[in-house]
Amino acid sequence: MSERAALLKGIRVWLAFFVVCLVLSGVTAFPLVHELRWAEEVLRSLGAPDHLPGLMEWIERVRDRLDTADADHPFLLYGTDWLAFAHLVIAVAFLGPYRDPVRNVGVVEFGLIACAGVVPLALICGPIRGIPFWWSVIDMAFGVFGAVPLYVVRKKIKRLEALAEAAVPAGAAAPAP
Repeated sequence: MSERAALLKGIRVWLAFFVVCLVLSGVTAFPLVHELRWAEEVLRSLGAPDHLPGLMEWIERVRDRLDTADADHPFLLYGTDWLAFAHLVIAVAFLGPYRDPVRNVGVVEFGLIACAGVVPLALICGPIRGIPFWWSVIDMAFGVFGAVPLYVVRKKIKRLEALAEAAVPAGAAAPAP
């Protein structure tokens, strides 16, 4: 396998991994009420109330408020439907770099900027909304862990670009896209 083919394969594998994670993150925003009930049941069966009382209090509080919102004001949960949809739309944007990584490196850089933006958002909005700091750290981890595959992809794209430039003889025109 040539270096170019290996780079392209690595880029596509990392992008597919990132897109799958982005889609999963999005679709889990649709059934929040049911997910929290399930999470609470699982945590109780694992003995979390004894070992992680703070986590259990938070899960119970959020689940209770979501149950209330779902019963009394279901339109409030429409916001999380749009959050889920946004994740899916952003995932579609990564088809460009999957097809032609060098021409679409900007999408990867956009993703890195978005991942970096998660940290200040969590640090600023978390306290404003009364989110426990440890939960904000979990939110920030999504940005940090999301940036890892994108960083790897960007490095591979830059190497792929350098290979393409090196393949063009000096003074010759680059091939048309």
